[in-house]
Amino acid sequence: MSKPSLRVLYGSQTGTAQDTAQRIARQARRKQLQVQVLPLDSYSVANLISESLVVFVCSTTGQGDPPDNMKNFWRFVFKKSLPVGSLSRLDCAILGLGDSSYPKFNYVAKKLHKRLLQLGASMLLPVGLADDQHDLGSDAVIDPWLSSFWEKVFALYPSLADVIPLREDEQLPPTYTFHFLDNVKETADDRLSVPTAPSQSHPFPARLLSNRRVTDRSHFQDVRHIEFDITGSNIEFAAGDVVMMYPCNAPEDIQQFCQLLRLDPEARFTLRATDNTAVPARLPQPCTVRFLVESYLDISAVPRRSFFELLCTFATNELEREKLVEFSSAAGQDELHSYCNRPRRTALEVLADFPHTTAELKVDYLLDLFPEIQPRSFSIASSLQAHPHRLQILIAVVHYKTKLYKPRRGLCSTWLASLDPTQGEVYVPLWVKKGTLKFPEDKDTPVIMVGPGTGVAPFRSALQERIVEGKTANILFFGCRSECRDFYFSSEWEEMTKAGHLTLFTAFSRDQEEKVYVQHRVRENPKLLWDLITNKNACFYIAGNAKQMPASVCDALKEVFQEEGGVSAEDAEQMLVAMERSGRLQSETWS
Repeated sequence: MSKPSLRVLYGSQTGTAQDTAQRIARQARRKQLQVQVLPLDSYSVANLISESLVVFVCSTTGQGDPPDNMKNFWRFVFKKSLPVGSLSRLDCAILGLGDSSYPKFNYVAKKLHKRLLQLGASMLLPVGLADDQHDLGSDAVIDPWLSSFWEKVFALYPSLADVIPLREDEQLPPTYTFHFLDNVKETADDRLSVPTAPSQSHPFPARLLSNRRVTDRSHFQDVRHIEFDITGSNIEFAAGDVVMMYPCNAPEDIQQFCQLLRLDPEARFTLRATDNTAVPARLPQPCTVRFLVESYLDISAVPRRSFFELLCTFATNELEREKLVEFSSAAGQDELHSYCNRPRRTALEVLADFPHTTAELKVDYLLDLFPEIQPRSFSIASSLQAHPHRLQILIAVVHYKTKLYKPRRGLCSTWLASLDPTQGEVYVPLWVKKGTLKFPEDKDTPVIMVGPGTGVAPFRSALQERIVEGKTANILFFGCRSECRDFYFSSEWEEMTKAGHLTLFTAFSRDQEEKVYVQHRVRENPKLLWDLITNKNACFYIAGNAKQMPASVCDALKEVFQEEGGVSAEDAEQMLVAMERSGRLQSETWS
């Protein structure tokens, strides 16, 4: 029997599933297998019927949705017209990456597993359900799952037993090679040219109009209300949609990185792929080192285990090598967690901690070592009908302390906060994506919105849009720490309330002895809420931090049903489930 060729196909929203898929591919290459790694939507799905060996690595997003780069595949594979035995030649395995704190834990992997079995595929082993919440992270499931997978593959293809695998510390060839150019003439950079509809591959350069702090100077948190000009962009959006953008690394980080690796930021290069991999579309050809480090390499993220596995192959200093081998091993994951994940140490800081190894790094491996910066999404906080040609967001600047001397900063929020439109024109490339929140078309359907903190952003958009459309049955529960420090858009809510377009309930948690949160205000209004939901068919929305708030609000709503409707706890739970199924209860939460 001949050696199989392996396809590793992934659906990844934030890069974790992509990283895991690439790790599987590296293991395959060490076992001298031919392997190809692709996002599911870049793979010609009709080829599945002739594949022999495929691994699917899928994450789950939002409320049990497939990631953006596998949506077309998802639609295709669930077509009713697909013949039942069409994948009977396929041996495959599915690895899901999820987070058990979400109700639809690993939903995409489970559903795909079921569907591929229906289509006749043969599963080599049970679906792997990795969980971010595990003490050792998702590797606690991935490591043993991969060991079982390779055992099954070797049992299926006995000819593989004769192959001598490469050692873990042997370098695989890089995915790309850098070709530096001698001449330094500037090239026209066309990455800001815009086709009809801006997208991830062609964002629209929106001019930054204002960047205003909306929390009091004495408040611990810096929250910004930012406005962009999208004139001439063809961008359209509705309430509940999100805006996407790629952040940039900080100038001091770019400088430190180039110094550590002895790279000239102004040097220009072209990339060539060593196999049939496409050159990343976001990198202009030719490209400067500065652009690569500023806009593409994720040097300020907490590195994954794969980073240490590759770094280890460059280590010649014995002490550094020992430490990197430990961090790369299954047994060393607790140590790695203490060194990297708990204090949120960045990849750049790791390079500085391992100076001998960093000095040995070859530039060709940069794109294998560092993942691409992932786009960030923000709820749009304005309506096109109320603010034509404008797009507004409300963001909290992430800034916190760990045991490390330097405070940790959120890459995108810190970058956005640093942009100053009063110092000259600033452009931010962005595009818009459909959000998960959908608001009712019917004019008379009331909406009840619970949006503490920056969770209020999509509801400001909805309120502006609904009021323009003459929809005035609007209830908002807003919560923050203090009425005078972080009560966002207070004057707007006041105007809407005066005009009879809004009923507002506020919870200022720190303005009195007892802490008061939005869930308390929900519980205090049983008559109103019961009437709106059962007699007027109201829709109920929750947006904000995913920690305790959404569950606490749902518990408060169940108590309203029990108190005012006289129903049992089980029936109250069922009412909530029925509302969720019919789209009358929706949430958009983030961790």
